[in-house]
Amino acid sequence: MADWRTASREPVGIAPDPALHPEAIVQVYAARAFGWRGVFGVHTWIATKRSNAPAYRVHEVLGWRVYSGGRAVVVSSRPPDSRWFGSMPEILAEARGPHVEAMIDRIEAAIADYPYPDAYTIWPGPNSNTFVAYVARAVPELTLDLPPTAIGKDYPVNGVIAKAPSGTGLQFSLKGLFGLIVAADEGFELNFLGLTFGVDLARPALKLPIAGRVGLPEVLESAGEAPPAGKRWGTL
Repeated sequence: MADWRTASREPVGIAPDPALHPEAIVQVYAARAFGWRGVFGVHTWIATKRSNAPAYRVHEVLGWRVYSGGRAVVVSSRPPDSRWFGSMPEILAEARGPHVEAMIDRIEAAIADYPYPDAYTIWPGPNSNTFVAYVARAVPELTLDLPPTAIGKDYPVNGVIAKAPSGTGLQFSLKGLFGLIVAADEGFELNFLGLTFGVDLARPALKLPIAGRVGLPEVLESAGEAPPAGKRWGTL
């Protein structure tokens, strides 16, 4: 069995170097969770860098902090593109430029207002994916389509009916155990016991538990259709 103490946390080189990119940057990452949990789901986090800042700030929820008596929400200066205990990270959304300073202001305000700062439950939430989905709703410019493997993204924080995490549609959820999303970015998603089943027509793919997105990104890209700005077709 893998040992989390020796698992790699090395950066993989997909985050822009602050020394070469002085502009403000926001990135959202996902990587398979450690151990058996990685079979089912991912851990997500948000990285921000203000203009001319020498380093990123990484915002995430960590369950072990709660279990040891601390707060769930953690802000650190770790490399944003670090492996998550051996798992390769992937960029889910990105924004750069002068307008991103205002986005970072709203991200930080949303983090301060997150309703579960001291709580963590692996299933059905609130967890790291609940946190990222909450922030994404407050900053719809990210148009963040969290992968179906982001278990906990559908845990309700604003009542039974709320905006979808991407901000491009609506979501209905009963305690994160049953729900629906209909949105331009997410497509149609059915949440059953925390597992996501769905279809994305804008970027053709099925959304399935464990497997994540199952589509034909290479075919679409070779035909000249690029992913939307700030987006990547992933398999998480």
